[in-house]
Amino acid sequence: MIFFTLEHILTHISFSVVSIVIIIHFISLLVNEFVRLYDSSEKGMLTAFFCLTVLLISRWSCSGHLPISDLYESLIFLSWGFSIIYMVPYFKKHKNYLSTIIAPSTFFTQGFATWSLLTDMHQSEILVPALQSQWLIMHVSMMVSGYAALLCGSLFSVALIVIAFRKVIRILNKSKDLLNDSLNYYRFQLIQQLDHWGSRILSIGFIFLTIGILSGAVWANEAWGSYWNWDPKETWAFITWTIFAIYFHTRTNKNWEGLINSAIVASIGFLIIWICYFGVNLLGIGLHSYGSFTLISN
Repeated sequence: MIFFTLEHILTHISFSVVSIVIIIHFISLLVNEFVRLYDSSEKGMLTAFFCLTVLLISRWSCSGHLPISDLYESLIFLSWGFSIIYMVPYFKKHKNYLSTIIAPSTFFTQGFATWSLLTDMHQSEILVPALQSQWLIMHVSMMVSGYAALLCGSLFSVALIVIAFRKVIRILNKSKDLLNDSLNYYRFQLIQQLDHWGSRILSIGFIFLTIGILSGAVWANEAWGSYWNWDPKETWAFITWTIFAIYFHTRTNKNWEGLINSAIVASIGFLIIWICYFGVNLLGIGLHSYGSFTLISN
């Protein structure tokens, strides 16, 4: 009861702090003078990260297993992963607005985790036999961490496409032409920054996803006697891996067209990840059927 009360308090504190962080970011985007207000958003996300970390540790100590065995736990773990990625530019001393893209992801995943439909999942339960394996930590943690990194990197690509295809109004007035040139230069710098951070985060996510799929194959061989069975979860995990493999292949073309094409592929990958992570679990079919809205394997 004490652990449940503590988790309840920590969940609502972190969710409230993330909500405030999003408001601060939007104010900072509209009014650039609020530098101190923007700095406070970083401290707010540190607070949310601390709350989520304590929540996961307390749930781990209470249940005796890594808290990523059901949809509620995996969403909290996903939010925790988002908060880590959010703080990377902060620790790298880069003052930019890239974290504005990540903050809403933390907000929505954690908000859904505390949604009324998931209330019954808030209590830790004994794992089903299929999940009582040492491979649980390796496989599921790598998959969810990979999803977090890939989702963030894909969002950077979505933002890149929006900025790249935004129409620029040409004004004949010379002074305004200079202003437009300045804005175009800033837009180019922002696109380069989005591509820089997005490709690196996607690289990390792709590595995690690859490790997760390989460890899942080994676990499947131990549990079911086969490394691969092409059930819906495995099939969509493979599709996700293929999409981002195509992304890295398109990046071999270093010109502007290659940059846009790779961003489009990553944007498609954003939708594919949600189908793989969340949509397939709602079907309740296949070897991962115990992941249907109650327990999640990968």
